[in-house]
Amino acid sequence: MAAEEIRVRGTVQGVGFRPTVWRLARECGVTGEVLNDADGVLIRAYGESGAIESLATRLEREPPPLARIEAIRRSALVDGSRTAPTDFTIVASVDGKANTNVAADAATCPACLADIRDPGNRRYRYPFTNCTHCGPRLSIVESIPYDRPNTSMKVFPMCPDCEAEYRDPADRRFHAQPNACAVCGPTVWLEDNGGRRLTPEPGSDAVSAAARLIAAGRIVAVKGIGGFHLACDATNPDAVSTLRARKHRYAKALAMMAPDVDTIRRYARVSAAETALLESAPAPIVVLEAAGEALPDAIAPGQDTLGFMLPYTPLHHLLLDELEQPIVLTSGNRSDEPQVIDNEVARSRLADIADVFLMHDRDIVNRLDDSVVTVVDDATVVLRRARGYAPEPLAVPAGFEAATGVLAMGGELKNTFCLFGDGRAIVSQHMGDMEDATALLDAEQNLALYQRLYEFEPAIVAVDRHPEYLPTKTARSRFDAATGVQVVDVQHHHAHVAACLAEHGRPVNCRPVLGVVLDGLGWGDDNALWGGEFLVADYRGYERVAHFLPVALPGAAKAMRDPWRNTWAHLEAAFGWEEVVRSWGDLDGIRRIDAHPVGTLRQMLERSLNCPPASSAGRLFDAVAGLLGICPDGMRHEAEAAMALEALARPAMATERDAAYGALIDAGSPAVVRWEPLWEAVLRDLRDGVSYERIAARFHHGIADAVVSVAVAEAGRRDLATAVLSGGVFQNRLLLDAVTRRLHTAGLEVLSHGLFPANDGGLALGQAAIAATRSLADSSC
Repeated sequence: MAAEEIRVRGTVQGVGFRPTVWRLARECGVTGEVLNDADGVLIRAYGESGAIESLATRLEREPPPLARIEAIRRSALVDGSRTAPTDFTIVASVDGKANTNVAADAATCPACLADIRDPGNRRYRYPFTNCTHCGPRLSIVESIPYDRPNTSMKVFPMCPDCEAEYRDPADRRFHAQPNACAVCGPTVWLEDNGGRRLTPEPGSDAVSAAARLIAAGRIVAVKGIGGFHLACDATNPDAVSTLRARKHRYAKALAMMAPDVDTIRRYARVSAAETALLESAPAPIVVLEAAGEALPDAIAPGQDTLGFMLPYTPLHHLLLDELEQPIVLTSGNRSDEPQVIDNEVARSRLADIADVFLMHDRDIVNRLDDSVVTVVDDATVVLRRARGYAPEPLAVPAGFEAATGVLAMGGELKNTFCLFGDGRAIVSQHMGDMEDATALLDAEQNLALYQRLYEFEPAIVAVDRHPEYLPTKTARSRFDAATGVQVVDVQHHHAHVAACLAEHGRPVNCRPVLGVVLDGLGWGDDNALWGGEFLVADYRGYERVAHFLPVALPGAAKAMRDPWRNTWAHLEAAFGWEEVVRSWGDLDGIRRIDAHPVGTLRQMLERSLNCPPASSAGRLFDAVAGLLGICPDGMRHEAEAAMALEALARPAMATERDAAYGALIDAGSPAVVRWEPLWEAVLRDLRDGVSYERIAARFHHGIADAVVSVAVAEAGRRDLATAVLSGGVFQNRLLLDAVTRRLHTAGLEVLSHGLFPANDGGLALGQAAIAATRSLADSSC
C-alpha cells in the first residue's frame, strides 16, 4: 500500500476536474480526497502503488475538456502511515495565495445543447444552461477560488433540483458554479428602446420574439456573455445600412453569426481547419474567404473576406434556431467605444441604435470582446485574443522560471497587459485603443481585477518607450521610487520580436535572430518614428541593422487617416513633386493628389512643421493605395486602405510573381531600403493601363522581395539561422505567406505569431519577457 499527495497545477478549477478525479480514483481503486486550493487541485491518494500510478497517468490522458494541465507533482504523504480512508471524497476548497488559473469562457457543449432542445428536459429553452464543460468563466468571476460566492451568480440561490446536481459528484454539473435553471437562475426579457418591457405573443418567448424582429428588419441589442451585441439580418441591405448609420461605423467589416457551418458555406469557403475553429470551445470569429451567395456590400466594404462565428451560448443557439439566415452580430457600442456590459448603460448608450433589447439580469463582471482568428497553412493565427482564449496562460520558456512580479502595460492601440512570473505569462483580453477614455478606464479596472484574481503585486513594470502613450504615462504616475516598483522602458519593435520568441518557447539565453518588424509606427532609439525594421535581437537586446527609408508624415496624425498625404510624401522623397507632375501629371492618381493643397504640405515639410519622418511600412501601403484611388476621402478605420489593397491584389498574386517591383538597398550601418524603382514602376504601369489588381499584386511581391533580400543578407552576415516576422503589417496574409516561403527557400527558420496577435495586441508579452530578462541578469550579478 502507498499514500501520495498529487498536486495538479494549471487551468483545473471550474472545469470539472475534481469530479473527474473522483471518478477515476474510484475506477482505479484509490481512496482519499481531492480539493481546490490556491495552487490548483490537491489529491491525497491511498492504495496500491500501481493503482495510484494508474490514477496519475489517467489524469494526464483523460482530463476534462476545458482543463489545461501545466504540471503534476507527486510526493509521499507525510501522514501516510495513518489508516487509509475507505472511500474517495471531494472536500471543501481551501483559500490561500492564488497560484492557479482562471478558465476562459467556453461555448455550449453538446450535452447542454441537447438539454435546451429537449421538450422533456427541465432546461428546455433555458438560455443560461451550462455545466462544468461549458459556459461563463472569466466573464463572471470576481476572485479566486472560482466558487459561486466569488462570481456574479452569487445572487441566484440554487433551487433544490440544481443544488442536488451541484452536490452529486457523478453529475456533470457537480460544482458548476453558474449552474441554474428557469426556477432559480437569471431571466431574459425583451424591452423597447424606451425601457418598457414587451410581452411576447402567446406560445412565444423573449428569444423567439427577438428572432422574429430580426427577420423583420429590426435592430436588436442582445446581451451576451461578455457584453452587448447589435444584431440584424445580414442578408437585408437596408437593415445592415441602418445599423452602420446609427452606430457611425461606416466601413469596418461587421461580424456575423450563422446557425451552423452549412449556412456559412453558402457565403464563404470553409476548410476542415476553419470548421474545427468555428466549432471549438473558444468559438471565435473566423475570417473566411468570401465565395458563393453574395451578401450586402455593406457587410465588409472593399474586402474579399467575411468574419463568421457560430452560436456559443444557449441564448444564441435559441435565437439562431429560429432563423435560416446569418445575422450581423457586432459589438454593442458606438464606434470606437468599448462594448457595453451594463443594462443601464446599454439603455442610455444604445437606445438610438437598437429598436429593441434582449436583456438578462446576470451581471457581466468582465468585458470580453469576441476573439478573431484566421487560418494560414492550416495553422491558427489569432488576430484579436479575448473571449474563449483569455486569460489562458503561456508557460514561460526555459530560464524564466525564477522571474516574478513583472507587469507589462502594452501599447497604445489594441491594448493588453501581461502578468509575468511564477512560471507563467498571463496576457489579458483585448481592451482596445487607449486613446478612448472609457477604454483606458476599462484597462485600469481589468488590471485591478487581474491583480486581485492572481494576488499579483509587481516589482517591475515594463512600458513602451513612446513618452506619450497613455499606458506608459499611467505607469509612470502610479509607480515611482516611493512605491519600490521599478519602471523600465522597452523599445516597441524589440518587444514585437521578444513576444514571438516567447510564444515559440525560445529560452532566455537563446541565440539572436533576425527580426523583421513591419507596422505603423513605434518610438525609436533616436526619438524618431520607426516602422519598417530589421533587428538582430534576442531577449537581452537588439541592434538595428536595416530599415525602410524614413519619409515624412505630412500633418502627422492626419497622415494616418489620409492615404493621399503619404502618396505625396513618398513621391516627393523619391523624385520631388514638381518632377512627378511634370512627368506623370496626366495620370488620374497624380491629378487627384495635386488637387489637394500640396503647396501647404511642401511649406510644412520645408519648415519641419508637423511632418515627422517615419520608416513606417504601414504608411508605404497607404501611399500605394492612395495613388490607386483607395480611400480618397480618408480612412474610416485603421488599416482600411491596406486591407483594401490586399483584397485587390489577391486574385493576381499567382500571375505577377515575375513582375515584382524593385527596391534599392543602400549599404551601411544600418542599411536603408529605398523605393524609387518601385514608384517608377507603379507610375509606368499606370500609364500603360496595367490593371489595379496586377499593380497591387506586383507591389506585394516587391515588398516581399525587398524584405527577404535584406533579411537573408543580414542573417548571412551574422550567421543567424532564424528570422522572426512580427508587427501588424504581417497580418496581411499575402505578405506573410510570400515572405515566409521565400525565407524558407533561402534556408532560414521562420517564426511568426499564432497564439498572440502580430499587432500591438501581443506587445505586452514581449515587454514582459525583456523586463524579466533584465531582472534575472541583475539578480545574477
